Amino acid sequence: MDGPKHGYQIKKLIREIAAKYASIDSTSIYYPLKRMQKEGLLTEKHIKTKGRLERFVYHITKKGKAAFKKMLYKNFLMLERPFINTDISLYFLKFTNKEMVARRLRQRLSWLGRIEKWLRETESNLAKAKKKEPLFLIIRHNLELINTEIKFSHYLIKSIC
Repeated sequence: MDGPKHGYQIKKLIREIAAKYASIDSTSIYYPLKRMQKEGLLTEKHIKTKGRLERFVYHITKKGKAAFKKMLYKNFLMLERPFINTDISLYFLKFTNKEMVARRLRQRLSWLGRIEKWLRETESNLAKAKKKEPLFLIIRHNLELINTEIKFSHYLIKSIC
């Protein structure tokens, strides 16, 4: 949306920004770009630069901008249940060794603690830089989710032991 990009630039942006906050796999960016081009959401322009290989630069079309905005607005209304792998293990809890489960949950708490620390530091850095939106809101949302997971993991350890 913020200007033409070649595939590598798009992949780099996904890795640097979006993948930190969402489960997005950017291993093959060209297939989705070609599909979006066939749907009329993007156009492709061939650019030849001196001393470099030919690049394909993608431009979002009017139809693509409309589809993007529609998707964004739709996402605000989505109430899909986040899939947490722990739920599968909890369903089969009677088949587990409770001490092993408690050890794994303590390890999970350690990892969640590291994520929470990173989120708090990122939130603080954004606040200092007076960059409140939109990353600040994403960090805030993720902090709430992590804190809920930490609280529930403590509850599980007490319940199981």
